[in-house]
Amino acid sequence: MANMNITTILEKMTGKDKDYRYMATSDLLSELNKEGFKADQDVEPKLTTTVLQQLEDASGDVSGLAVKCLAPLVKKVGEDRVVEMTNILCDKLLNGKDQHRDTASIALKTIIVEVTTTSLAEKILVSLAPQLIKGATAGKSAEVKCECLDILGDVLHRFGNLITKDHDSMLTALLSQLSSNQASVRKKSISCIASLAACLSDDLLAKATFEVVQLLKNRSAKSEIARTNIQMIGALSRSVGYRFGPHLAEAVPLLINYCTSASENDEELREYSLQALESFMLRCPRDISPYCEGILNLALEYISYDPNFTDSMEEDTDDEAQDEEDDDESANEYTDDEDASWKVRRASAKCLSAIIVSRPEMLSKMYLEACPKLIERFREREENVKMDIFNTFIELLRQTGNMTKGQGDIDDPRWLLKQEVPKVVKSINRQLREKSIKTKDKSSTSNLKIEALVSTRLVMASHSPAVFHPYIQALSGPILSAIGDRYYKVTAEALRVCGELVRVLRPNFEARTLDYRPYIGPIYKAILARLANQDQDQEVKECAISCMSLVVSTFGDGLQRELPACLPILVDRMGNEITRLTAVKAFAVIAKSPLRIDLSCVLDHVISELTAFLRKANRALRQATLGTLNSLVVAYGGQIGSSSYETIIAELSTLISDMDLHMTALALELCCTIMVDRKSIQNVGLAVRYKVLPQALILIRSALLQGQALQALQRFFASLVQSANTSFDTLLDSLISTAKPSQSGGLAKQALSSIAQCVAVLCLAAGDQKCASTIEMLKGILKDDSATNSAKQHMALLCLGEIGRRKDLSNHAQIENIVIESFQSPFEEIKSAASYALGNIAVGNLSKYLPFILNQIDNQQKKQYLLLHSLKEVIARQSVDHTGQSELQDSNIEKILALLFNHCESEEEGVRNVVAECLGKIALIEPRKLIPALKERTSSPAANTRATVAIAIKYSIVERPGKIDEIMYSEISTFLMLIKDSDRHVRRAAVLALSTAAHNKPNLIKGLLPELLPLLYDQTVVKQELIRTVDLGPFKHVVDDGLELRKAAFECVDTLLDSCLDQVNPSSFIVPFLLSGLGDHYDVKMPCHLILSKLADKCPSAVLAVLDSLVDPIEKTINHKPKGDAVKQEVDRNEDMIRSALRAIAALSRISMRFKNLMNKIMASPPLADKYNSVRSE
Repeated sequence: MANMNITTILEKMTGKDKDYRYMATSDLLSELNKEGFKADQDVEPKLTTTVLQQLEDASGDVSGLAVKCLAPLVKKVGEDRVVEMTNILCDKLLNGKDQHRDTASIALKTIIVEVTTTSLAEKILVSLAPQLIKGATAGKSAEVKCECLDILGDVLHRFGNLITKDHDSMLTALLSQLSSNQASVRKKSISCIASLAACLSDDLLAKATFEVVQLLKNRSAKSEIARTNIQMIGALSRSVGYRFGPHLAEAVPLLINYCTSASENDEELREYSLQALESFMLRCPRDISPYCEGILNLALEYISYDPNFTDSMEEDTDDEAQDEEDDDESANEYTDDEDASWKVRRASAKCLSAIIVSRPEMLSKMYLEACPKLIERFREREENVKMDIFNTFIELLRQTGNMTKGQGDIDDPRWLLKQEVPKVVKSINRQLREKSIKTKDKSSTSNLKIEALVSTRLVMASHSPAVFHPYIQALSGPILSAIGDRYYKVTAEALRVCGELVRVLRPNFEARTLDYRPYIGPIYKAILARLANQDQDQEVKECAISCMSLVVSTFGDGLQRELPACLPILVDRMGNEITRLTAVKAFAVIAKSPLRIDLSCVLDHVISELTAFLRKANRALRQATLGTLNSLVVAYGGQIGSSSYETIIAELSTLISDMDLHMTALALELCCTIMVDRKSIQNVGLAVRYKVLPQALILIRSALLQGQALQALQRFFASLVQSANTSFDTLLDSLISTAKPSQSGGLAKQALSSIAQCVAVLCLAAGDQKCASTIEMLKGILKDDSATNSAKQHMALLCLGEIGRRKDLSNHAQIENIVIESFQSPFEEIKSAASYALGNIAVGNLSKYLPFILNQIDNQQKKQYLLLHSLKEVIARQSVDHTGQSELQDSNIEKILALLFNHCESEEEGVRNVVAECLGKIALIEPRKLIPALKERTSSPAANTRATVAIAIKYSIVERPGKIDEIMYSEISTFLMLIKDSDRHVRRAAVLALSTAAHNKPNLIKGLLPELLPLLYDQTVVKQELIRTVDLGPFKHVVDDGLELRKAAFECVDTLLDSCLDQVNPSSFIVPFLLSGLGDHYDVKMPCHLILSKLADKCPSAVLAVLDSLVDPIEKTINHKPKGDAVKQEVDRNEDMIRSALRAIAALSRISMRFKNLMNKIMASPPLADKYNSVRSE
């Protein structure tokens, strides 16, 4: 039936009436688009012939529809028909009439886009490629040549790798067109060769580059041919990425030479040279290294290249009169439509940006050489160049933030940035004040203002207020006028800057360093105008609310008359769903003000609104509300009624659960604040007891409880017993009874620890008498010989440990012996709890209990591991608590060290690890004694000792600064060089130490990285000598002893990318090391995927340069299927690995669309597509 219908349509399509033909062609299009359409053998030739005829229809509407018919038609007819159609169209293109050429060209392009199967592509290419090449080289006109080159470019882009045998002849033919007399042909040839280059072999790529370079070396060639060849080099580099690396030695010096020696009016030559150099910087980051210096100098020279315009280099003075004069003159400033030198300056700025992005290690140099130049060029007269200069400067700031965790050395980029701040402020201030921007385009003016405001805000936020005091007058005018700007993005950014300005005006409330009073009125009025206006963008509303809260909290004492008008507006904004979150945060800012702003006119309304917000589903709103209520209770507690408190407590009790620990911590903190402030109110105590306490006792059993929420819970119990509303005994019983195992099994270790900590805090808060009776009760539980109730004993030990750590227990006789008795228990958890308790009791009274522990270690061989754990508890607590360090120094530190060094060589890894941790923590207390002793043992003949020393160093590098730092600075290289050790355990220990140093104190290792990185990269390589086969009788098992080391090395690189990016050269790491890791074992692939995502974000140019080679191992990973008999654990691990690889792909897809084929494959497989979409939305 369908084919009968088609025959009728085809007859109508050849009718004389053009409307009939149009309608029939439209009908055909809808038929072809139907899912089930299939043409018969006899209808096919008629169908294709008619559609091709319609392409030449006299009516443009009909021929346009016929082109649309081609797309579905290609998929619905046989391959031979499609080949026949392409041949006919190609003939029309080359030999047909001029008026039909465009249609034939569009039709061919449409067909090429729709071809999806390799077999059809190969058939088409056999006849099409030679004809297109012939047309491109010997076409009858420039137009024909251009069309052929255009289509050939599309063909090569999609199917270039299917015709490798023709690459050589194609390349020769296309290269000949670079010397064509027609500019359009040369331009199209460039893009066509670039498409071909992507699939050329290395030899042919070398041939192409050699020919282009030879043409460039010929100085007698016309300048337009030289320009074309320079563009060709840039296009090749963009197309083949890192593969262009080997040819840089020829190309770079040539381009730099052309750039400097071009004639004065040949701006395009310079522009193309700089663009090509920019492309090299981004795409061949490894091979371009030797030339960076030269390229940097060139870009800096040409960023101010302006031969037709002379400008006095002195910075304009600050006085207003001068500026007014400038503005009057600017109307008749120099303009010249034929002046193209701006193109050179723009290309230089982009080249500079490429250096900043791709060479983080040159950052300090950029500050010394490029930063002053960029600041000077802020006064660029061409609008679009100025935008690029701003973007380059912002890139410099972004890279500085990306890469430094430094502590401000003299050559540290942050320190260098600090030196430039006054100049930046001055320059940006001029930009903000400039009225007559030479452009017709309003949006670009606004963009420039926004960039200037953002830069001002960033600089003000990151420097001390005193830096800006000399410029306040100059800054405040333009900022306040920008608040009145008509474009909402400018207004919003100006309000943010104004917030920083307020901070700068009154940095503290004690000393007055600047008379800020003249500025209060204008700032308040400017913001109020925006705050009171309902009819404006949400971003502006939010910024106005935040900014007003800063003004009120900072200058409230000078705004008493204005507050009754302003505060109700803020309350009103709390009632609006769009602005309520910002308004809630605004009241927190006001409540925290040391000026104690008078809120009496709105306080009751604010409290009732906030209490209602605790019921809302919006999590961010509930969090902000808890914080604001806390601040309000602290500042205005006496003005809030008892019934309001009861309602607040009832609402916050529902927020306490382990589903959201952050919210729980905030709710408990608010509860503590209310209890401490309102002890006297009976109802508050009862509300807490009946509403909050039951929730707290459920929460404490959670295995997830930790950190801020656990500390808040401890404060809650202490506050509760002190508020005298609940008796100590009741609380203690309820706490200890929560520790009893339920029918479903015992509590998690973390839950028991939480309960013990809360018991200890409760006892101490209740006073000495209650505390002593509790300890006797706990001792009684331990003395009870019946080992039946092990859970009770476990709990008692943990509680004793927690109390002992906080209080001296020496007046409780024999407590240490009672605890040590538990070392004999058959239960592991009781032994562990006993060693923990003994260590913590010793912390409470070192002089009595530490000698006891040391004595036991010497005499009790069997209990050594547990006793060492006790010792570790003592040392770890002392190294954190600075008051305790002197106690430990006086105690028998020599004896401790002798004992620890004796155990360095222990065969048991557990003992060695405890010893290492003890040594590391003692090093924090006694660095001068320990570091030389550890250094001496780096050359010990025993590998176990060397490994223990490296791990000890790992434990001694903590985030907080300490006296160990200066000693470690000069000595750390000895320990980290153990990465060259012959023993793999020692190498792994050194890698872990390096990783910890990179995370906690990057400055310690920055200077050593040039030497360490190659050694670290070497640890990521699969070493065959570490792979052995174990014969297990019926089958053989392969064991890779180097796996843990490789995993640790990649994780170390991941950490270095966060803290020392400026030292890592990503290009030399990605290939070959990361590449091999992506194809390694599961445990190694996971950190490699993370590293790849991080590099894609921080150093996209280095990743883009080698993207093609990375696709293959990732594709294998996502297609990997576990064996049929694999256990559930293996299947789950494989799922995790696929998700991890997809995360890396998601990160890569943000920087490039180069691996479309892989994305298409992922989307074609529903399970993979689902996983990909879920990781994208994480």
